[in-house]
Amino acid sequence: MDKQLIARRFAKARNTYSQAAKAQRQVAEKMLHLVSQAHPLPPQRVVEVGCGTGLYSQLLQQAFHPQALTLIDLCPEMEPLIHELLSHPTGGTAPLTHLHFIAGDAEELPLPAGADLITSCSTIQWFEQPARFLQRCADALRPGGLLALSTFGGANLRQIRTLTGHGLSYPSLTAWQAMAPPTLTWQHLEEEEVTLWFPSPIEVLRHLKETGVTGTEKQVWNRQRLARFADSYLQQFGTATGQVPLTYHPIYLILKKENL
Repeated sequence: MDKQLIARRFAKARNTYSQAAKAQRQVAEKMLHLVSQAHPLPPQRVVEVGCGTGLYSQLLQQAFHPQALTLIDLCPEMEPLIHELLSHPTGGTAPLTHLHFIAGDAEELPLPAGADLITSCSTIQWFEQPARFLQRCADALRPGGLLALSTFGGANLRQIRTLTGHGLSYPSLTAWQAMAPPTLTWQHLEEEEVTLWFPSPIEVLRHLKETGVTGTEKQVWNRQRLARFADSYLQQFGTATGQVPLTYHPIYLILKKENL
């Protein structure tokens, strides 16, 4: 996993991500709903891993108004966007959130201890040691705290994988179950498919570029390759009207730390 390349791709997409990331927004809204159901009281100390442009961060702040919100992201370029988006509270008399942005690799950075909620949306599919990360989260949570993550499964972007032979290796739902540390108990485990439709294969590529999810793709898209890709996409996945699908396969993982 070339994390420097991943960081550069997401940094380049920072001005287009929020508008283009329709599937990721849907996932973030569902995550917020699941967290609200699983956490009896609004969490006051929240850590978000992979905050990006703040799409999910803003939902967390508006819903919970936490006293402390720590946001971690691989791209330092996200910090000014985050502060601009979250520096002013919403909801009338809600207190200002203590906002702390940390730039770096969440697989290596120390996680703030005593968190009520550690959460991440559409990020941990990029991690090299997810089981180790789950254990580190379990260690950082307070007793009774919640770990709420969304990632993606094996059907994610399957059209791209079929045509290019390129894609991430995604743990299955069963694999995630096996990774859970013994101090965490399952509250919710779910997977689904979300299909976006585009007027052409080229628009699919534009969508991927504008969301930064081509983070590990290193081949050059010259005119010949684009033409082959577009023809193959239409032949294998196109509809009679010329529209083409792109599949996302979100997985939702909600765990609670046992009271010791």
